[in-house]
Amino acid sequence: MIQVLRAVFFKDVMLKLLSLLLAILTWLALSSIQRESTPVGTVSLYSQKLTFFNVEVVILSSASDVHDYRVEPKTVEVTVEGDSKVLQGLESKDVRAMVDLTGLESGTDVRKRIELSTPAGVKHVKVNPKEARVIFPTRH
Repeated sequence: MIQVLRAVFFKDVMLKLLSLLLAILTWLALSSIQRESTPVGTVSLYSQKLTFFNVEVVILSSASDVHDYRVEPKTVEVTVEGDSKVLQGLESKDVRAMVDLTGLESGTDVRKRIELSTPAGVKHVKVNPKEARVIFPTRH
């Protein structure tokens, strides 16, 4: 048994070291290529998370809708993820938080999901809060 183990570990040591060196070089080359050519919209090994506070919530409604809607909260906290190079130049104005009110009739205590729009290569991870309360104008 000991002779078998010696043969496995010590026979052709130079070939085994050469194989290990080639495997390491191949891994380094492939990881370098992946880092340079990561497609837009995917998250690479070098991704980061970035949180923006006080991102303004924008109301989307049809052009013919003349209601004076308001939403609460007016700002949200948004966490995004992407390649560190892409996130370096990202500002809070590049991330949009929206509430779609198209086709909404008046009601009481309506809650709508907050939708996010981010630039290419940036993925939204979290928005806090997830919903906004729609406040309808008071009628006189």
